[in-house]
Amino acid sequence: MRSFVLSLATLLAFAGTGFAQTNTGASTAPKVKTAANATTKTATTKKTAAPAKSASVQKAAAQQKKAPATTPQQLRASRYGGFAPAAMAAPLPAPDLDLSSPRSLSLVNFNTKEEITVTYWSSGAYHRSALDQLNQFLRDSRDSGVTEMDPLLFDVLWHTARIAGYGGQIEVLSAFRSPESNAWLASVSRGVARDSQHMNGNAMDIRFPGVPVFRIRQAARSLNMGGVGFYPRSGFVHLDTGPVRYW
Repeated sequence: MRSFVLSLATLLAFAGTGFAQTNTGASTAPKVKTAANATTKTATTKKTAAPAKSASVQKAAAQQKKAPATTPQQLRASRYGGFAPAAMAAPLPAPDLDLSSPRSLSLVNFNTKEEITVTYWSSGAYHRSALDQLNQFLRDSRDSGVTEMDPLLFDVLWHTARIAGYGGQIEVLSAFRSPESNAWLASVSRGVARDSQHMNGNAMDIRFPGVPVFRIRQAARSLNMGGVGFYPRSGFVHLDTGPVRYW
């Protein structure tokens, strides 16, 4: 009996030692972090950064935000080589006008080569026969359309020539345009406005041979009597009796 008890005690002692070693290994064994696990964790926790814009793209975007919208006046000013003003210029000092002398015009039509010299105003009145001659002379050279030209336009032209010190023959590049003729021109040229004052019979594109266009422009602007368009590359000035504006 005694030998049996000793054998059982020895067996239990060995079993306890093995159980203790098994628990110790389970609790103290280090956790191994594999490369695959690290990659997966990084990929799931780190947000992907958006690609940075280049400096040139950022600069272009900033310029577009700062650039002002193009106005119709600026667009029209670029036609035929005109310059768009940064801002509406202040009116020039009004000149002393000759309001008593007879007013005569000597014109040559740039397209038809026709010439006319006529006194259209004297003694405080316009002359009907002279105005009729000017209406026919300034007809649409494309379809021969005729309209009643604004007599005030002739005054603007006459005073402009006097202020500029010019007494010779005036070249007329364009005067009246029929709606059909103007629409066709607008479809083939950026330089023609679809709402052109030429259709109203109150506009002319002119030259004073031998006189710089900037001097003609300054003389016309000083009148403050309508629109003045400046086209130095093409060498002419637009005059009209519409709203006062400059381009």
